[in-house]
Amino acid sequence: MTVSALPEAIDLSHHLSSLARHRFPSPLKDIFKQMQREGIISMAGGLPHPSLFPFVDASVSVYPPSADLSGPTPSAADRMSLNFQKYPSDKGAIDLSTILQYGQCEGLLPLRKWLHKFTLDVYEPGYSNFEILLHEGNTSGWTKVVRLLAEPNDFILCEEFTFPSAMAVWVPMGCKAVPIKLDGQGMRADHLEEVLANWETTHPGMKRPHIMYIVPVGSNPTGSTMQAERRKEIYEICARYDIIIAEDDPYTALQYPEFDVSAPSAEVVHQSGEEFAKSLVPSFLRYDRDGRVIRLESFSKVISPGARLGYFVCNPVFAERLLRATEVESQTPSGWSQGIILSLLETWGQSGYLTWLSRLRDTYQTRRDGLCAAIASSFTALPARDYAAGVPGAEGIALYHKGTDPASIKPDQRPIATFVPPTGGMFLWISFSLSLAPRFRQLVAEGAQDPEKTFMDEFWEALAENLVLLTPGSYYLPWEGVDKLTTSARGAPSGIGYLRFAFSYEEPAVMAEGIKRFQQVVSKMFDA
Repeated sequence: MTVSALPEAIDLSHHLSSLARHRFPSPLKDIFKQMQREGIISMAGGLPHPSLFPFVDASVSVYPPSADLSGPTPSAADRMSLNFQKYPSDKGAIDLSTILQYGQCEGLLPLRKWLHKFTLDVYEPGYSNFEILLHEGNTSGWTKVVRLLAEPNDFILCEEFTFPSAMAVWVPMGCKAVPIKLDGQGMRADHLEEVLANWETTHPGMKRPHIMYIVPVGSNPTGSTMQAERRKEIYEICARYDIIIAEDDPYTALQYPEFDVSAPSAEVVHQSGEEFAKSLVPSFLRYDRDGRVIRLESFSKVISPGARLGYFVCNPVFAERLLRATEVESQTPSGWSQGIILSLLETWGQSGYLTWLSRLRDTYQTRRDGLCAAIASSFTALPARDYAAGVPGAEGIALYHKGTDPASIKPDQRPIATFVPPTGGMFLWISFSLSLAPRFRQLVAEGAQDPEKTFMDEFWEALAENLVLLTPGSYYLPWEGVDKLTTSARGAPSGIGYLRFAFSYEEPAVMAEGIKRFQQVVSKMFDA
């Protein structure tokens, strides 16, 4: 793909925070530029001399991109080697003297070029002058975005359930969430439009939100993946109301087909790297004609989290201000991480990297399928549209106690729980009908301040006592202020509780045992 026919990003500098506007370039930047001049004698920069680095050479063994990740560790004979020397004879090689030295805060130029081409080919941005800037992982990247755009006491648009660490950045600034309702695809465009159109009425005298934080693939915690048409709708709404979209997308490669509860053991269909790339739901970048999307990419979920390496894709104005922050906050990601990942990507090539991502996706899909199948076999699992059609908000798969006769279920009979099988990421989100739990009904009768929270805390403790650890749903409630801490104060539906299950770490057989323990606790705490 070429960029010659695409427009340039529009001027969005009015979104910059006061902090971002007042950043100035590091005074050392000019010195580093001059040091590149041939023949110059530098007594300016305090750079350690490479001869005094204790590392002489290094070698890293890696899997080939087509390695089978579903079984035992691939044999040593199938591995590839990445080799690094301090002073290599090959002038184009990645050398330790460079990657272990102070470097450009943008990140290694060859790595940024590689990622620029990958972004152009795979994500097909809608404007021409996008830039790549490396960061230390998406948590660090989002922190820089908040400082780039947000002022104290701003409102930030986000999903109805959102990543806790994302909130932790802006809560100390006095910022508050504006939660947008979800369905099986993630954020609802109709509710976003409603909130923004009525802002002056519902929030008189308050500045309308101009930042959106969204995890569109494998949403953490719900596991939903937003499809193309929905993304177009949301982008157009954001363009109309002049909103910047922070697209936090570490799970973009982990997109799965829908899980079929009637065929839980369906075989995963492998794809080539090229087929895999074409199968991905487009990034918000595809529709971004203005340059209003700041995409946060990370190698944490597809290479390793310990690498602490990711990158921004954004317009030049935002990239320049993010760079100013990077110069004084973190300088540059680890040279080891940049060097190793650059060497890996160059060795594999773009086609090989896509093949790796495809195989990785297949492995996580198998784990997703294993968890869903284990839940379905431990309960009576039925399509919610057929058996819980009269229950508000019921989507996906409805769970009843094991042995329940489907013919005996009435249309308005509440299931114990419902879940939408994940179509991306690493998590499964279950919603529980708490009115079916005697202890919850007791808490309501006693006038507990927040019976939903109290019951779910007790439920979580009971699960832990039975040696199965899950994540409480309360962790993912967006912060709206101290006056909206209880279920009723937030205006959330009463009698509903949530838990998040992760399928990324344990093998399917181990997860099946975990679900067995989960079912034992459910059978004790919920009515038959």
